[in-house]
Amino acid sequence: MAMEFELIRSLTKKPITLVYPYRKRRPYKGFRGRHRINMAKCIGCLRCERDCPAFAIEIEGKGRKVKSIKVHLDRCLFCGQCEESCPRDAIELTEQYELANKEKDELVLEFKKLTSAEA
Repeated sequence: MAMEFELIRSLTKKPITLVYPYRKRRPYKGFRGRHRINMAKCIGCLRCERDCPAFAIEIEGKGRKVKSIKVHLDRCLFCGQCEESCPRDAIELTEQYELANKEKDELVLEFKKLTSAEA
């Protein structure tokens, strides 16, 4: 009898799941996904690299001479400490969550600073 009750009850309800990947649920507010770094705001203080608990951030250069910042997504905990540590708000964790990849090299995000000749 209990099974019949469940069947009748479920006929009146909509399904909870979505047909992924055709329909995607928007992440909740405060979700921490893929990194976005604004290199124009970066002052090269190295706080993000120092405060990262997973050692997922590598910075080439120091101060205004920072050439690039690499974020290793395979090591990252997505804790948001780098975003909180940045005094210039140059780091933002976006809502992008589909980061799976077959190649490990493609899990490294590299943000390069534009030189005056490139700008």
